[in-house]
Amino acid sequence: MDCEKIILSIIAHAGNARSLCFEALRLAKEGNLGEAHKKINETKEELLNAHKIQSNMLHKEAAGEKHEISLLLIHAQDHLMAAMLAKDLIEEFIELYEKVFQNEEHIN
Repeated sequence: MDCEKIILSIIAHAGNARSLCFEALRLAKEGNLGEAHKKINETKEELLNAHKIQSNMLHKEAAGEKHEISLLLIHAQDHLMAAMLAKDLIEEFIELYEKVFQNEEHIN
């Protein structure tokens, strides 16, 4: 697979992960916490796929196979980091929603 296809696969997995994260947030906000957790698990799979591709590129570079630093590669890295940050933050929000809904149950 050529370098551009590899880079585009990182972007695709990272984009899928980010979309799943925000879908999980929406589900949690609606009180559907079980489905929110399922979406977060799907997010983790997408991020793992992107990370494996990235790690493979890093291992090849460490072995002497250099890649051209392109705007597309930088864009892929940006997408991956944004998706990872979104996952971390949205997991925290889901935990907060869980506490809110638990407190509402105790009040009622």
